[in-house]
Amino acid sequence: MTTPFDAAQDLADAPRVTQGQRPRDAATLILLDGDRVLMGRRAPGHVFMPSKWVFPGGRLDRADFTAASTGEPDSGTAALLRVQMPPRRARALMLTAVRETFEETGLLLGAPAPSASVGGPWRTYRQAGALPDLSALTYVARAITPPGRTRRFDARFFTAEASSLLRPEPSEGCGELDEIAWLSLDEAERLDLPAITRFVLGEVRARRADPDLPPPFVRMVRGRHLVTRA
Repeated sequence: MTTPFDAAQDLADAPRVTQGQRPRDAATLILLDGDRVLMGRRAPGHVFMPSKWVFPGGRLDRADFTAASTGEPDSGTAALLRVQMPPRRARALMLTAVRETFEETGLLLGAPAPSASVGGPWRTYRQAGALPDLSALTYVARAITPPGRTRRFDARFFTAEASSLLRPEPSEGCGELDEIAWLSLDEAERLDLPAITRFVLGEVRARRADPDLPPPFVRMVRGRHLVTRA
Protein backbone atom coordinates (compact mmCIF):
# COMPACT_ATOMS: atom_id res chain seq x y z
CA MET A 1 0.00 0.00 0.00
CA THR A 2 1.42 3.41 -0.98
CA THR A 3 1.55 6.50 1.25
CA PRO A 4 -0.97 9.29 0.42
CA PHE A 5 0.64 12.57 -0.58
CA ASP A 6 0.30 15.25 2.13
CA ALA A 7 -0.58 18.37 0.10
CA ALA A 8 -1.01 20.59 3.17
CA GLN A 9 2.45 19.68 4.48
CA ASP A 10 3.95 20.30 1.03
CA LEU A 11 2.63 23.86 1.09
CA ALA A 12 3.99 24.36 4.61
CA ASP A 13 7.44 23.03 3.63
CA ALA A 14 8.01 25.83 1.14
CA PRO A 15 5.43 28.65 1.32
CA ARG A 16 4.54 30.55 -1.82
CA VAL A 17 6.70 33.68 -2.09
CA THR A 18 7.13 34.58 -5.75
CA GLN A 19 5.84 34.16 -9.30
CA GLY A 20 7.35 33.06 -12.59
CA GLN A 21 9.96 30.51 -11.47
CA ARG A 22 10.32 27.75 -14.05
CA PRO A 23 11.22 24.30 -12.69
CA ARG A 24 14.77 23.16 -13.39
CA ASP A 25 15.67 19.57 -14.16
CA ALA A 26 17.08 17.75 -11.13
CA ALA A 27 17.72 14.22 -9.93
CA THR A 28 17.77 12.46 -6.58
CA LEU A 29 19.36 9.18 -5.52
CA ILE A 30 17.83 6.95 -2.83
CA LEU A 31 20.53 4.58 -1.60
CA LEU A 32 19.29 1.38 0.04
CA ASP A 33 21.12 -1.14 2.19
CA GLY A 34 18.70 -3.85 3.19
CA ASP A 35 16.18 -2.11 5.46
CA ARG A 36 18.32 1.04 5.66
CA VAL A 37 18.23 4.21 3.58
CA LEU A 38 20.76 7.02 3.33
CA MET A 39 19.39 10.37 4.53
CA GLY A 40 20.97 13.79 4.93
CA ARG A 41 19.86 16.90 6.82
CA ARG A 42 19.98 20.16 4.87
CA ALA A 43 22.07 22.83 6.55
CA PRO A 44 20.01 25.44 8.46
CA GLY A 45 21.30 28.30 6.31
CA HIS A 46 19.58 27.06 3.16
CA VAL A 47 16.86 29.23 1.66
CA PHE A 48 14.96 26.16 0.43
CA MET A 49 13.79 23.67 3.09
CA PRO A 50 16.45 24.37 5.74
CA SER A 51 17.09 21.65 8.36
CA LYS A 52 14.85 19.14 6.56
CA TRP A 53 16.03 15.56 6.05
CA VAL A 54 16.23 14.60 2.38
CA PHE A 55 17.83 12.21 -0.09
CA PRO A 56 21.00 13.48 -1.81
CA GLY A 57 20.41 15.13 -5.17
CA GLY A 58 20.49 18.37 -7.11
CA ARG A 59 20.26 20.20 -10.42
CA LEU A 60 21.26 18.94 -13.83
CA ASP A 61 24.58 20.38 -15.01
CA ARG A 62 25.64 20.75 -18.65
CA ALA A 63 28.66 18.55 -17.88
CA ASP A 64 26.29 15.66 -17.11
CA PHE A 65 25.44 15.39 -20.82
CA THR A 66 29.02 14.52 -21.76
CA ALA A 67 30.34 12.74 -18.64
CA ALA A 68 31.72 9.25 -19.19
CA SER A 69 29.87 6.28 -17.70
CA THR A 70 29.59 2.52 -17.84
CA GLY A 71 26.58 0.22 -17.92
CA GLU A 72 23.17 0.83 -19.45
CA PRO A 73 19.88 1.65 -17.71
CA ASP A 74 17.70 -1.40 -17.16
CA SER A 75 14.98 -1.82 -19.78
CA GLY A 76 12.18 -0.75 -17.44
CA THR A 77 13.87 2.49 -16.40
CA ALA A 78 14.86 3.27 -19.99
CA ALA A 79 11.29 2.73 -21.23
CA LEU A 80 9.72 4.89 -18.52
CA LEU A 81 12.11 7.78 -19.11
CA ARG A 82 11.85 7.49 -22.89
CA VAL A 83 8.24 8.72 -22.84
CA GLN A 84 9.33 11.86 -20.93
CA MET A 85 12.50 12.91 -22.74
CA PRO A 86 15.17 11.94 -25.27
CA PRO A 87 17.58 9.19 -24.11
CA ARG A 88 20.48 11.67 -23.98
CA ARG A 89 18.68 13.80 -21.40
CA ALA A 90 17.58 10.75 -19.41
CA ARG A 91 21.19 9.56 -19.25
CA ALA A 92 22.31 13.02 -18.11
CA LEU A 93 19.76 13.03 -15.27
CA MET A 94 20.92 9.63 -14.06
CA LEU A 95 24.46 10.99 -14.02
CA THR A 96 23.22 14.04 -12.11
CA ALA A 97 21.94 11.75 -9.36
CA VAL A 98 25.32 9.99 -9.11
CA ARG A 99 27.37 13.21 -9.19
CA GLU A 100 25.24 15.08 -6.66
CA THR A 101 25.32 12.12 -4.29
CA PHE A 102 29.12 12.07 -4.47
CA GLU A 103 29.35 15.84 -3.95
CA GLU A 104 27.02 15.82 -0.94
CA THR A 105 28.05 12.57 0.75
CA GLY A 106 31.42 11.46 -0.69
CA LEU A 107 29.86 8.15 -1.75
CA LEU A 108 31.06 6.73 -5.07
CA LEU A 109 28.40 4.81 -6.95
CA GLY A 110 30.05 3.18 -9.92
CA ALA A 111 32.68 0.80 -11.20
CA PRO A 112 36.44 1.01 -10.59
CA ALA A 113 38.26 2.82 -13.39
CA PRO A 114 41.66 4.43 -13.94
CA SER A 115 41.89 7.90 -12.45
CA ALA A 116 41.18 10.51 -15.12
CA SER A 117 41.86 14.22 -15.35
CA VAL A 118 38.71 16.05 -16.44
CA GLY A 119 37.44 19.56 -15.84
CA GLY A 120 34.23 20.79 -14.29
CA PRO A 121 32.04 19.18 -11.63
CA TRP A 122 33.15 15.60 -12.48
CA ARG A 123 36.82 16.30 -11.72
CA THR A 124 36.96 14.97 -8.14
CA TYR A 125 34.77 11.94 -8.91
CA ARG A 126 36.97 10.83 -11.83
CA GLN A 127 40.16 11.50 -9.89
CA ALA A 128 38.87 9.07 -7.26
CA GLY A 129 39.10 6.24 -9.81
CA ALA A 130 35.52 5.42 -10.78
CA LEU A 131 33.00 5.52 -13.62
CA PRO A 132 29.30 5.95 -12.80
CA ASP A 133 27.38 2.74 -13.49
CA LEU A 134 23.95 3.53 -14.92
CA SER A 135 22.80 -0.09 -14.64
CA ALA A 136 22.67 0.36 -10.85
CA LEU A 137 19.86 2.96 -10.99
CA THR A 138 16.11 2.33 -11.04
CA TYR A 139 13.60 5.10 -11.76
CA VAL A 140 10.90 5.30 -9.07
CA ALA A 141 9.22 8.75 -9.05
CA ARG A 142 8.93 12.25 -10.51
CA ALA A 143 7.88 15.46 -8.77
CA ILE A 144 7.63 19.11 -9.79
CA THR A 145 7.86 21.77 -7.08
CA PRO A 146 4.62 23.82 -6.98
CA PRO A 147 4.66 27.34 -8.48
CA GLY A 148 5.71 30.32 -6.37
CA ARG A 149 8.47 28.62 -4.34
CA THR A 150 11.95 30.11 -3.91
CA ARG A 151 13.32 27.09 -5.82
CA ARG A 152 11.48 24.90 -8.31
CA PHE A 153 12.65 21.54 -9.61
CA ASP A 154 11.40 18.91 -12.01
CA ALA A 155 13.02 16.07 -10.10
CA ARG A 156 13.40 12.41 -11.03
CA PHE A 157 14.01 10.00 -8.17
CA PHE A 158 16.18 6.91 -8.59
CA THR A 159 17.06 4.07 -6.24
CA ALA A 160 20.31 2.11 -6.06
CA GLU A 161 21.62 -0.61 -3.78
CA ALA A 162 24.51 0.09 -1.42
CA SER A 163 26.31 -2.89 -2.95
CA SER A 164 26.95 -0.66 -5.99
CA LEU A 165 29.00 1.77 -3.88
CA LEU A 166 32.78 1.72 -3.97
CA ARG A 167 32.78 3.40 -0.55
CA PRO A 168 30.16 2.21 1.98
CA GLU A 169 30.47 5.05 4.48
CA PRO A 170 29.60 8.70 3.74
CA SER A 171 31.93 11.63 4.40
CA GLU A 172 31.20 15.31 5.03
CA GLY A 173 30.80 16.04 1.33
CA CYS A 174 30.45 19.64 0.19
CA GLY A 175 28.66 20.85 3.33
CA GLU A 176 25.18 21.10 1.83
CA LEU A 177 24.10 18.39 4.27
CA ASP A 178 25.18 18.96 7.86
CA GLU A 179 24.41 15.39 8.96
CA ILE A 180 24.41 12.17 6.92
CA ALA A 181 23.27 8.79 8.22
CA TRP A 182 22.15 5.30 7.27
CA LEU A 183 18.77 4.83 8.96
CA SER A 184 16.11 2.14 9.00
CA LEU A 185 12.98 3.02 7.02
CA ASP A 186 11.08 3.32 10.30
CA GLU A 187 13.69 5.71 11.71
CA ALA A 188 13.68 7.77 8.52
CA GLU A 189 9.90 8.16 8.61
CA ARG A 190 10.15 9.73 12.08
CA LEU A 191 12.45 12.52 10.88
CA ASP A 192 11.45 16.06 9.88
CA LEU A 193 10.87 15.30 6.21
CA PRO A 194 9.47 17.38 3.36
CA ALA A 195 6.14 16.03 2.16
CA ILE A 196 7.61 14.82 -1.13
CA THR A 197 10.45 12.98 0.64
CA ARG A 198 7.99 11.25 2.97
CA PHE A 199 5.80 10.31 0.01
CA VAL A 200 8.69 8.86 -1.98
CA LEU A 201 9.95 7.01 1.09
CA GLY A 202 6.53 5.38 1.22
CA GLU A 203 6.92 4.44 -2.44
CA VAL A 204 10.25 2.80 -1.67
CA ARG A 205 8.60 0.72 1.04
CA ALA A 206 5.67 -0.19 -1.24
CA ARG A 207 8.00 -1.28 -4.03
CA ARG A 208 9.47 -3.92 -1.74
CA ALA A 209 6.13 -5.71 -1.93
CA ASP A 210 5.47 -4.75 -5.56
CA PRO A 211 8.66 -4.01 -7.56
CA ASP A 212 6.57 -3.36 -10.68
CA LEU A 213 4.60 -0.52 -9.06
CA PRO A 214 4.34 2.27 -11.68
CA PRO A 215 6.31 5.39 -10.68
CA PRO A 216 4.15 8.30 -9.45
CA PHE A 217 4.26 11.79 -10.93
CA VAL A 218 3.47 14.52 -8.38
CA ARG A 219 2.70 18.08 -9.50
CA MET A 220 0.24 20.92 -9.03
CA VAL A 221 -2.48 21.43 -11.65
CA ARG A 222 -4.90 24.39 -11.42
CA GLY A 223 -3.96 24.98 -7.80
CA ARG A 224 -4.41 21.38 -6.66
CA HIS A 225 -1.84 18.63 -6.11
CA LEU A 226 -2.19 15.75 -8.53
CA VAL A 227 -0.59 12.30 -8.33
CA THR A 228 -0.71 10.07 -11.41
CA ARG A 229 1.19 6.92 -12.34
CA ALA A 230 3.04 6.02 -15.50
